[in-house]
Amino acid sequence: MNPPGLDLDALGTWLAAAVPGAGTTLTADLVAGGKSNLTFAVSDGTSEWIVRRPPLGHVLATAHDMGREYRVMTALQDTAVPVPRTYAFCSDTSVVGAEFYVMERCVGTPYRRAGELAPLGAERTRAISERLVDILAVLHAVRPAEVGLADFGRPEGFLGRQVARWRKQLDASHTRDLPAADELHRRLASSVPAESTTGIVHGDFRLDNVLVDSADGAEGATEPDRATAVLDWEMATLGDPLTDLALMLTYHRLAETIGDAVADASTAPGFLAEDEIVARYAAASDRDLSGFGWYLGLAAFKLAAILEGIHYRFLAGQTVGEGFEDIGAAIDPLLDAGLTALNAHSWRKN
Repeated sequence: MNPPGLDLDALGTWLAAAVPGAGTTLTADLVAGGKSNLTFAVSDGTSEWIVRRPPLGHVLATAHDMGREYRVMTALQDTAVPVPRTYAFCSDTSVVGAEFYVMERCVGTPYRRAGELAPLGAERTRAISERLVDILAVLHAVRPAEVGLADFGRPEGFLGRQVARWRKQLDASHTRDLPAADELHRRLASSVPAESTTGIVHGDFRLDNVLVDSADGAEGATEPDRATAVLDWEMATLGDPLTDLALMLTYHRLAETIGDAVADASTAPGFLAEDEIVARYAAASDRDLSGFGWYLGLAAFKLAAILEGIHYRFLAGQTVGEGFEDIGAAIDPLLDAGLTALNAHSWRKN
C-alpha cells in the first residue's frame, strides 16, 4: 500500500536504477510528517533507506528545497560532522510528485524531552550536551569552499537580511500590538554587527535534530551515547554561524518558559547550563563572542515571529492538537529576554 506522497512502484523502478543493488519491490513507513518535510523508511526486504520529500500540497520550493538538503549533507560526508550517507537525488517530479532524495538510515534517538534523558542519568546527559556543542563548533569550522559549498548562500549582508525577514514574518501574522517586538526590531536593525567569518549555518540546530545512539551506552562501551547524525538541513545556508549557537540557547530558554509546548530536553538534570555551553563553544572556536548579546536578541526575535505565526493560526482555528493555547503568552517574555540580551550577555574567550 502506498503511503501518502510515495508511489512505491515508481520509486522502486527509479531506486533500482539509481542505487546499486536496490530491489524494485518496496515497503515504506512514515517516520516523520506534517508541515515539515516527509521522512519515510523504505525497504526492499534486504536493505533499508530513508527517503525525504516535501510535504503534500502547495509549498514554497525555497522552504522545502530537497536539493539543498542533499547537497549540504553530501558535501559534509568526509568531515567530522556526523551526517547520514547520501545515495541519490531525484529532480524528476513525475516519480513521486516532488523532488526527493535517498540517504542512509542511521541508528539513534532524537532526544526531545527531559523525561527521555532522565533514565540515562545526569552524567551521561551532560556528556550528550557536551558533544552537541562540540559538533556545532566542528560544523562552524568547516570551510565552505573546501567542501564544494562556496556558492551555497549569500553570506554578505546575512544578518541584516535575517532582521528584515523575521520582521516581515511577524507583520504577516499580526493579531495584536507587540511594542516589545517593535523596540527589539528597531534596536537590532540599528546595530547590525560586522559578521564573523562565513561558515555553514544549519539554521535549526538543537538536540532533537541530532540522532544519539544510546544503545551502546553500557559500562565499558568505547563511545557511549555517540551522535550518529545531524538531521533536518532544510534551512542550511552560508552566513554567520553564531546565529546557530544563539538560536539553540534561545530554544533552551523557551523550554524553561513553555516546556510542554516545545522540546525541553535541555532542562534535564546534567544538561550543560547556558554559560557552560557558551564557554565550551568559545574554547573550541576562534570566533569573537564579545557581541553575542546581539545574536541572542536576533534569535529571540526570530522565535517570537515563529510563535506569533502559530498563535495567529491558533486564533484562526487552523491548528490541530493540544498545547497551542499557551504559545501566545510566551511571546512577550521572549521579546523581553531579547531586549535584555542586547545589553546583558557578553562572553569573551580567556
